[in-house]
Amino acid sequence: MGKLAFRNSLSTILVLFLTLSTSLHAWAQTSGILLSDDQGKTIYAKNPNKPFIPASTLKILTSLAAIKTLGPDFHFQTWAYYDKTTCDLYLKGFGDPFFVSEEINKFARQISDHLFKQVSKGPISSAVIRNIIVDQTYFTPQVAIPGAGSSTNPYDATNGALCANFNTIFLKWDSRSRQYISAEKQTPFPDILAQQIRPGSKKTERILLSYNLRQHYPGILMYYFLKAAGVEISGTVQEGLFAGSDKNCIVYTSSYSLADIVKKLIKFSNNFIANQLMLTMGASTYGPPATLEKGTAVLNKFAEEVIGLKDVAIVEGSGLSRRNHMTPAQMRKILIAFIPWYEFLKRDGNEFYKTGTLSDVRSRAGFIRGKDNRLYPFVIMLNQTNTGYDSIRRMLKEKVSKASRPLSP
Repeated sequence: MGKLAFRNSLSTILVLFLTLSTSLHAWAQTSGILLSDDQGKTIYAKNPNKPFIPASTLKILTSLAAIKTLGPDFHFQTWAYYDKTTCDLYLKGFGDPFFVSEEINKFARQISDHLFKQVSKGPISSAVIRNIIVDQTYFTPQVAIPGAGSSTNPYDATNGALCANFNTIFLKWDSRSRQYISAEKQTPFPDILAQQIRPGSKKTERILLSYNLRQHYPGILMYYFLKAAGVEISGTVQEGLFAGSDKNCIVYTSSYSLADIVKKLIKFSNNFIANQLMLTMGASTYGPPATLEKGTAVLNKFAEEVIGLKDVAIVEGSGLSRRNHMTPAQMRKILIAFIPWYEFLKRDGNEFYKTGTLSDVRSRAGFIRGKDNRLYPFVIMLNQTNTGYDSIRRMLKEKVSKASRPLSP
């Protein structure tokens, strides 16, 4: 080999070595990994005490705080009040994240049954409603969630005290009628909506409603379902203050328990649901209206006083914001506290997990069940690099396999 060729070869090797060294250094600095047993004894750790962006793995903490604060058997309520003098129907929401078409239809039948019973007993002469008035005041208006965008995509859905179908509508193009129709049999698409919604393409898609339409949407669906139940409505849907009280209102209790909601929150990694729970906890703890500050105060206080985390930074409840920070060791404490509800997590073989993804952020947290049937909490937090994600998972599973021993027969 000539001197020039040798020098070129040596230069190439040196460049490759420097590149690999730089990559390994970057990986070491931007990754946090932790594996322990169910008592918190560390089996493997890399940067366990360095803060990272948790992304959607933060939903595990939000879920745990909701279970502890509100209770797994908690059911959201929505109120209605019929004013016999004005014939107006008032609706008031308290943050139910699953106030979906099926629930609204059930509530409409509860209201219509109440009205028809009042007619039969004499207090009112006919089941007639003038206006439907929606009260959104349990939440402060237009709560701005850090990290959320302003697009019409469902993941940017905004929060509110009374929201229908996650503030979205699912439509499809009907080539026969050459117009959009509802893609869900249980959800109507009244003309008042058709006049205001202009999807961008002729395909099936779920879109986020405009802010003003979101405020009225629960009342619009209630209007439709009440008319279908035989109630006459002469007016419109409006915003206003609830005229009734807890003593004289019609109470609808959600079919979904908080445990049901948390399962769906984790399964679909729904940002809207996570922040609805955060805001509801804030209003429940500090009084209405719900605000971002009250909600995050509950989460940060819960993290510090109940889980024992110091210097954790939580600015919203879903993991959307890059300003959320916690260490792998802190996430391990959250996981150990979450063990009674580990089956709420997604499952892949012997792994129960929650993932999180943002631009240049990839995270995963959960449990690996060992051959001894114990749960081994693990945390993977990769910031600024996705290098080695799958190999890290394989490595952790191998370590659990070696650390665990089958139970004796």
